[in-house]
Amino acid sequence: MQALVGGPFIQWQAAEHSGGRCWPAPRCRAPVPACNAAFPAPPVPAAMFSWVSKDARRRKEPELFRTVSEGLKQLYATKLLPLEEYYRFHDFHSPALEPADWENKPMVLLVGQYSTGKTTFIRHLIEQDFPGMRIGPEPTTDSFIAVMGGETEGVVPGNALVVDPRRPFRKLNSFGNAFLNRFMCAQLPNPVLDSISIIDTPGILSGEKQRISRGYDFAAVLEWFAERVDRIILLFDAHKLDISDEFSEVIKALKNHEDKIRVVLNKADQIETQQLMRVYGALMWSLGKIINTPEVVRVYIGSFWSQPLLIPENRKLFEAEEQDLFKDIQSLPRNAALRKLNDLIKRARLAKVHAYIISSLKKEMPNVFGKESRKKELVNNLGEIYLKIEREHQISPGDFPNLRKMQELLQSQDFSKFQLLKPKLLDAVDDMLANDIARLMVMVRQEESQMPTQAVKGGAFEGTMNGPFGHGYGEGAGEGIDDIEWVVGKDKPSYDEIFYTLSPVNGKITGANAKKEMVKSKLPNTVLGKIWKLADVDKDGFLDDEEFALANHLIKVKLEGHELPAELPPHLVPPSKRRHE
Repeated sequence: MQALVGGPFIQWQAAEHSGGRCWPAPRCRAPVPACNAAFPAPPVPAAMFSWVSKDARRRKEPELFRTVSEGLKQLYATKLLPLEEYYRFHDFHSPALEPADWENKPMVLLVGQYSTGKTTFIRHLIEQDFPGMRIGPEPTTDSFIAVMGGETEGVVPGNALVVDPRRPFRKLNSFGNAFLNRFMCAQLPNPVLDSISIIDTPGILSGEKQRISRGYDFAAVLEWFAERVDRIILLFDAHKLDISDEFSEVIKALKNHEDKIRVVLNKADQIETQQLMRVYGALMWSLGKIINTPEVVRVYIGSFWSQPLLIPENRKLFEAEEQDLFKDIQSLPRNAALRKLNDLIKRARLAKVHAYIISSLKKEMPNVFGKESRKKELVNNLGEIYLKIEREHQISPGDFPNLRKMQELLQSQDFSKFQLLKPKLLDAVDDMLANDIARLMVMVRQEESQMPTQAVKGGAFEGTMNGPFGHGYGEGAGEGIDDIEWVVGKDKPSYDEIFYTLSPVNGKITGANAKKEMVKSKLPNTVLGKIWKLADVDKDGFLDDEEFALANHLIKVKLEGHELPAELPPHLVPPSKRRHE
């Protein structure tokens, strides 16, 4: 007996059972037991019954991805998109995501009323004019301008932009020509734009101007961008804090993206310190009424342009705030994959809830008569349906879409086209959230560790990093960094007087005696412990006169509000210890 291998199946000669004789060859004359011992029945190949457990095996085998970006793209296309399409998610919430959405650079969206300095802010960051740029006190920017990196300088109009598969703007086509005629891409070679893209927006109107229709849904366009950008910067002018109706509507449209929002109080160099405090308080009060969250939104105060400060008394504050904002923007490339992962999770949770809502509505509809009246009743009682779904599926109330908006959208929908619940689609999304996302989280950390430190470089970011004009240079522990003499030496005579009252033995004082003097600073023990560690340069557990002077110098640095260094800088090492360094 012999086996013939053909394709995925193993074929055995003469597969027939003959009475009293062995299986499978009728020509075989051996007794059944002997034949079975010599020629056991062939194993059944798994491929023959692959249709039985195909779904089960797919659930058990983990998805394999080469990169986080590829994984996000594949998970969305294979697991989340089928659920979205089946329950018409795109008609209610957000258009389907394109491959370019997963591959594009981090984007920063600038939003604000006219003449708050949005375009000037971009000019300040990239230190270069860009095509289509117009700056003035009147509403000059009347278009959405995507400022992006490119090999050559030029402008791409909106209608051409939305058909380019390499750009993440194809779904903006749904807003029509009124919007596309006011949308363009300004591309230019610039080191800042190698890492991020910046979206400039039309100035939000106030007063009589806001009654004039733009011809497209301005708030909806901003909401579309908000879903896809990595950072949203709201700019305010320190001279005019009034939040118009249109601006208020825009901020409410950004409601689900509070984690991306940063606020900039611009042109703060034009008012005195006392006025600035009042303006800051008024801004926080105004924002508190619109952004209904218990957390306080981060506000950066400064003058974001390259001109001299009009009132320079708050210079240090402005420098520190600018440095903090720049660090936040510079971190975007490093955190881009994590942000996209987070957005995918948020979208998946919303899509699941949407599926429950649509299937519940379908379930409650009659088959033949009274469809319209039942539809109106269901829309009016949508809040009760929300509560029922919340209880049945243990879903957080925060995952549900806005009730009023959902009711408005349902009015124009044909409920007969809705689908009942399909557990297989929901199981795929649950599997993605429970297993695939966890594996991608590990990959995000691995990619971060393997890649060099990603940060935005060039433009205004270069001016704050190195040299004497870097933030905090020559201040605090950095004081005296360029001096020939030891910076502690100028105050050492006064420290010596205290030192010799602490009963030094062989020119050194014990830790207990040093502690009696150091605790007079009222600094916490954790801080004093760090100062002791820095000051005890030779690590012998005692302080000589130079080390004691150094300890007092570091106490002064901390009391003046500066941070202590992690390691003692070379210029602070006492002269007598430098030969050992």
